[in-house]
Amino acid sequence: MLVAGLVLAAVGALVHVYVFVLESIGWQGPRARAVFGTSVETARITAPLALNQGFYNLFLTIEVVVGILLVAGGATAAGYTAVLIGTGSMVAAGVVLVVSDRAKARAALIQAAAPLLAVLLLVIGLVTA
Repeated sequence: MLVAGLVLAAVGALVHVYVFVLESIGWQGPRARAVFGTSVETARITAPLALNQGFYNLFLTIEVVVGILLVAGGATAAGYTAVLIGTGSMVAAGVVLVVSDRAKARAALIQAAAPLLAVLLLVIGLVTA
Protein backbone atom coordinates (compact mmCIF):
# COMPACT_ATOMS: atom_id res chain seq x y z
CA MET A 1 0.00 0.00 0.00
CA LEU A 2 2.71 2.46 0.94
CA VAL A 3 4.74 1.99 -2.23
CA ALA A 4 1.61 2.25 -4.39
CA GLY A 5 0.64 5.40 -2.50
CA LEU A 6 4.04 6.95 -3.11
CA VAL A 7 3.88 6.06 -6.80
CA LEU A 8 0.46 7.70 -7.12
CA ALA A 9 1.75 10.73 -5.23
CA ALA A 10 4.58 10.96 -7.78
CA VAL A 11 2.04 10.76 -10.62
CA GLY A 12 0.11 13.61 -9.03
CA ALA A 13 3.35 15.59 -8.74
CA LEU A 14 4.07 15.04 -12.44
CA VAL A 15 0.60 16.32 -13.37
CA HIS A 16 1.25 19.43 -11.29
CA VAL A 17 4.64 19.98 -12.95
CA TYR A 18 2.86 19.87 -16.32
CA VAL A 19 0.30 22.41 -15.09
CA PHE A 20 3.14 24.58 -13.76
CA VAL A 21 4.76 24.59 -17.20
CA LEU A 22 1.47 25.47 -18.89
CA GLU A 23 0.58 28.23 -16.44
CA SER A 24 3.94 29.79 -15.63
CA ILE A 25 5.94 29.25 -18.81
CA GLY A 26 3.56 28.65 -21.69
CA TRP A 27 0.43 30.51 -20.62
CA GLN A 28 0.18 32.65 -23.73
CA GLY A 29 1.10 29.84 -26.11
CA PRO A 30 -1.37 27.85 -28.19
CA ARG A 31 -1.17 24.66 -26.08
CA ALA A 32 -2.03 26.40 -22.80
CA ARG A 33 -4.76 28.44 -24.47
CA ALA A 34 -6.29 25.23 -25.83
CA VAL A 35 -6.07 23.43 -22.49
CA PHE A 36 -7.54 26.32 -20.50
CA GLY A 37 -9.88 27.63 -23.20
CA THR A 38 -8.53 31.16 -23.26
CA SER A 39 -8.20 33.63 -26.08
CA VAL A 40 -4.97 35.42 -26.97
CA GLU A 41 -6.28 38.57 -25.29
CA THR A 42 -7.46 36.80 -22.14
CA ALA A 43 -4.16 34.95 -21.85
CA ARG A 44 -2.25 38.22 -22.16
CA ILE A 45 -4.35 39.92 -19.49
CA THR A 46 -4.29 36.99 -17.06
CA ALA A 47 -0.62 36.05 -17.50
CA PRO A 48 0.46 37.45 -14.09
CA LEU A 49 -2.29 35.46 -12.35
CA ALA A 50 -1.38 32.30 -14.23
CA LEU A 51 2.31 32.73 -13.37
CA ASN A 52 1.41 32.89 -9.67
CA GLN A 53 -0.99 29.93 -9.90
CA GLY A 54 1.60 27.86 -11.72
CA PHE A 55 4.08 28.36 -8.92
CA TYR A 56 1.50 27.16 -6.39
CA ASN A 57 1.34 23.94 -8.40
CA LEU A 58 5.11 23.70 -8.42
CA PHE A 59 5.27 24.17 -4.64
CA LEU A 60 2.79 21.32 -4.16
CA THR A 61 5.03 19.16 -6.33
CA ILE A 62 8.08 20.08 -4.25
CA GLU A 63 6.30 19.04 -1.04
CA VAL A 64 5.53 15.62 -2.50
CA VAL A 65 9.00 15.08 -4.00
CA VAL A 66 10.75 16.12 -0.77
CA GLY A 67 8.47 13.77 1.14
CA ILE A 68 9.24 10.85 -1.17
CA LEU A 69 12.96 11.55 -0.86
CA LEU A 70 12.66 11.67 2.94
CA VAL A 71 10.85 8.33 2.98
CA ALA A 72 13.51 6.84 0.71
CA GLY A 73 16.18 8.21 3.04
CA GLY A 74 14.61 6.61 6.10
CA ALA A 75 12.95 9.68 7.63
CA THR A 76 9.57 8.07 7.24
CA ALA A 77 7.53 10.17 9.69
CA ALA A 78 8.63 13.46 8.13
CA GLY A 79 8.46 12.00 4.63
CA TYR A 80 4.94 10.62 4.84
CA THR A 81 3.81 13.83 6.52
CA ALA A 82 5.17 15.93 3.64
CA VAL A 83 3.65 13.62 1.02
CA LEU A 84 0.27 13.71 2.74
CA ILE A 85 0.35 17.50 3.07
CA GLY A 86 1.26 17.88 -0.62
CA THR A 87 -1.25 15.35 -1.95
CA GLY A 88 -3.95 16.54 0.43
CA SER A 89 -3.44 20.08 -0.84
CA MET A 90 -3.67 18.83 -4.44
CA VAL A 91 -6.98 17.16 -3.63
CA ALA A 92 -8.26 20.29 -1.89
CA ALA A 93 -7.29 22.41 -4.90
CA GLY A 94 -9.22 20.03 -7.15
CA VAL A 95 -12.27 20.36 -4.92
CA VAL A 96 -12.03 24.15 -4.99
CA LEU A 97 -11.74 24.06 -8.78
CA VAL A 98 -14.90 21.99 -9.28
CA VAL A 99 -16.86 23.89 -6.64
CA SER A 100 -15.92 27.24 -8.21
CA ASP A 101 -16.81 26.11 -11.76
CA ARG A 102 -18.67 22.87 -12.47
CA ALA A 103 -17.50 23.07 -16.09
CA LYS A 104 -13.98 22.37 -14.75
CA ALA A 105 -14.94 18.95 -13.32
CA ARG A 106 -12.75 17.09 -15.83
CA ALA A 107 -9.74 19.29 -14.99
CA ALA A 108 -10.40 18.83 -11.28
CA LEU A 109 -10.52 15.06 -11.73
CA ILE A 110 -7.22 15.08 -13.63
CA GLN A 111 -5.69 17.25 -10.92
CA ALA A 112 -7.02 15.36 -7.91
CA ALA A 113 -7.52 11.66 -8.84
CA ALA A 114 -3.97 10.34 -8.37
CA PRO A 115 -3.34 12.43 -5.23
CA LEU A 116 -6.65 11.28 -3.71
CA LEU A 117 -5.79 7.64 -4.33
CA ALA A 118 -2.33 8.30 -2.91
CA VAL A 119 -3.82 9.75 0.29
CA LEU A 120 -6.17 6.79 0.68
CA LEU A 121 -3.45 4.19 0.10
CA LEU A 122 -0.94 5.94 2.34
CA VAL A 123 -3.39 6.34 5.19
CA ILE A 124 -4.48 2.69 4.93
CA GLY A 125 -0.86 1.60 4.70
CA LEU A 126 0.22 3.66 7.67
CA VAL A 127 -2.72 2.64 9.85
CA THR A 128 -2.26 -1.05 9.12
CA ALA A 129 1.54 -1.05 9.39
